[in-house]
Amino acid sequence: MKIYLTLAEAVRAQYEEANEKLYLKEGYDTAAFFDTARRMFLAYESLDSIEMLPDRKGRVKLKYREKNAEYLNKYRRNLYNGGVYFLHKKDYVRTFAMMDTYMDCRRQPLFAEYSADEDPLYVPAAFWTVFCGYKLNSPDSTLKYSSIALQEKKFRRRTLAYMSSAYLWQGDTLKYVETLRRGFDENKKSKFFFKRLMDYYNAVNQLDTAMSIADEALKSDSLNALFLFAKSNILLNIGDYAGCIAISDTLLARNDTLPDVYLNAGVSYLNLALALEKDVKSKRTDRKKILGYYRKALPYMEKYRECEPDDKERWAPSLYNIYLKLNMGRKFEEISDILRKMRE
Repeated sequence: MKIYLTLAEAVRAQYEEANEKLYLKEGYDTAAFFDTARRMFLAYESLDSIEMLPDRKGRVKLKYREKNAEYLNKYRRNLYNGGVYFLHKKDYVRTFAMMDTYMDCRRQPLFAEYSADEDPLYVPAAFWTVFCGYKLNSPDSTLKYSSIALQEKKFRRRTLAYMSSAYLWQGDTLKYVETLRRGFDENKKSKFFFKRLMDYYNAVNQLDTAMSIADEALKSDSLNALFLFAKSNILLNIGDYAGCIAISDTLLARNDTLPDVYLNAGVSYLNLALALEKDVKSKRTDRKKILGYYRKALPYMEKYRECEPDDKERWAPSLYNIYLKLNMGRKFEEISDILRKMRE
């Protein structure tokens, strides 16, 4: 007890000296002041934990708790202020430490008398621990107080986004997707949740679910280019080529500088042609229609090539087939040469 008491009183003396210098606007290291404040709280909490140990007869005598708690509670806000100070410095390790100590006071028996007090900084402090945990790529730190950060509406969207990243780092796919879905349900126009849900459901080939999410998003914003493009991708993947082309043309009418939209439309026309070619009967009777699809695919694929000249893996084979079927000799030779060099 004497060792812990001496330590706590020594750190308290350092804190009070620093506090006085700051109050009198004398030169003092602000960062050191806040670090000292945190060390003082930790020292007194350690002292309290030792004081709680029963004696040989099983008795617990709390001689110091009441006065120490009363003293510390007056300065508890400086832990939060210190966190904000380090946050502005982008020192996320120290910000987390300050906010974590601030939050932990409610758990400490030392502050049991004050734990029910109204605290307007409690939820904001929780959010800053989530933010710092995310910045530090630490899933445990990100999630530690996340349930508390979610209690305030203005923090929910960002908290859910950071939580989803934490679950992804942990490899917890179930909670990752659940959190994304929760974020999307509350923020239909958020690109963050929408894009990641699309990526996940497309990757696991759950296209019906992906489509339902795209449709939900479009109900909230029917003209949103990202939502429309995502739906065009799904339509392409499920084989609804006419639907994909319709959405692609709608997007290009509004903005003709979208490479992937040209690609989607071009691939859709190519797939329509290939589907007819696979059918022996259609191949013989619908030759004109087949060539029509290749002609329609041509401008889209050439535009994609113009926009993405380095993405040869995607446009070169398609243009090879188009030029071949449309008997475009000079261009066909050029593409053949490109494909030959790619194979080499």
